Amino acid sequence: MKISKILIAATIVGLTLTSCKKEEDKSLQVVNAEKNTAKEHKAIAAENLQTASFTIDGMTCAVGCAKTIEEELANLDGVEKATVDFDKKTATVSFDKTVQNPESLTKVVQETGDGKTYKVSNFKS
Repeated sequence: MKISKILIAATIVGLTLTSCKKEEDKSLQVVNAEKNTAKEHKAIAAENLQTASFTIDGMTCAVGCAKTIEEELANLDGVEKATVDFDKKTATVSFDKTVQNPESLTKVVQETGDGKTYKVSNFKS
C-alpha cells in the first residue's frame, strides 16, 4: 500500500512538472523568431478600429497556452494589440474590422495547438 501511494505521488508530480513543456518549447521558438524578424503593424484608421473580448476555455498554463495564443493573435495582419489573461481566461483584441473579423479571430485561437484544445465563447465586440 505504501509503495502504491509513493508511485501515485511521483506520477502526479511528474505530470505537473511536464504538463506545459511542449507549449513552452513552441513559445520559445516563436519568441526567438520574433526577435529575428520584427513585424511592423500598419496604422489602423480610427473608424476601422474595433475591440473584441472573449473567453478562452482549455488553457492550462500562462506560458505555454496564454502566451502562445496572445502571440498568434498579435501577429495577424490588421491586429493592433492582443492580450490574453490566463487567470481570467479572457482575451482582448484591437483590430482593423476591414481586415479581420470575429470568425477569423476565433478560428486562429481554436487552431492554436492541436485544434481541439481551445474553445472560444462569450465573444463581445
